[in-house]
Amino acid sequence: MLANAISRSVSQVFSAPFRAVLWKSIGLTIVLLIGLWFVLEALISTFLMPFLGPWPWVATALAWILGGGLLIAMGFLIAPVTSLFAGVFLDEVAEAVERTHYPKDPVGTPLALRQSVMIALRFFGLVILGNLAALILVLFFGLGVPVFFVVNGYLLGREYFQFAALRHVSVAQADAIRLQNGTPIFLGGLAIAALLAVPIVNLLTPLFAGALMTHVYKALAARSSVAA
Repeated sequence: MLANAISRSVSQVFSAPFRAVLWKSIGLTIVLLIGLWFVLEALISTFLMPFLGPWPWVATALAWILGGGLLIAMGFLIAPVTSLFAGVFLDEVAEAVERTHYPKDPVGTPLALRQSVMIALRFFGLVILGNLAALILVLFFGLGVPVFFVVNGYLLGREYFQFAALRHVSVAQADAIRLQNGTPIFLGGLAIAALLAVPIVNLLTPLFAGALMTHVYKALAARSSVAA
């Protein structure tokens, strides 16, 4: 089941509806990060540089260091921030999957904007917190790749499956299906985490994850008493 779902998701990730979501998400991410850059530059110039007036070489060196740090930080933020924006558009991804691969089934009901935004924020927060937890375990306990995959596999599998399921069933029904099928959902989450671990390519994570968990939900719902 999972191999077929992954294959279908990969084959569709560069289709026109998916590309539209990707470009919108990347565009909004770039606008946000550029705005953040200017805000931080203004704060540094206003509140920090005046104190370094007597030492212009220190001010210059600090400006370069902070500028480089901001650039590196924004490089790390591109993927999670893109995921944040893409989460708002995931209904478009799920609908494209359902219409292409499940034409005989009813199309899911798009989530309300407020609910989509809350889910997107939760995705973003969980990815950040999960990776911070993994980093702490790496630094203090010498654990590395396994922790990254276990933490992200669980969190991403759970949250993206929840999104796919809520287009069709209630929160209680979605939770029931998830609790009954923890293993395939976790394995799907591991596939998502594998993509997340690859720089640049990880920009595709929300598209792949939304498509993959739509397929997973369809397969699991067909086995349960919950209508797909």
